[in-house]
Amino acid sequence: MVTAVVVWVLYSAVFGFPARLETIFQTLAAATTLAMVFVIQHTQARAQAATQRKLDEILLASPEADNTLITLEEAPDNELKEATDAHRDARRDASQESPS
Repeated sequence: MVTAVVVWVLYSAVFGFPARLETIFQTLAAATTLAMVFVIQHTQARAQAATQRKLDEILLASPEADNTLITLEEAPDNELKEATDAHRDARRDASQESPS
């Protein structure tokens, strides 16, 4: 890829940087950027899904775990907020109970 860019720049320099070549280069750069955004998003979504499945497995393996948390990623926003608030309250209560 780097070699292609260097060749492109040298070719453009020899012919005085024609506007048409610059337009083609800018279009290719924009298309490459757009394609890379989709590739990165796909990779991140795949990694997130794998992490979620691992966390689900941990919840299923723990007998004291609240298994309703497994479906939380598909839950409506209000249920997610309620779960967040409940866990925040539990953390606060635990920190107040522990000796400092």
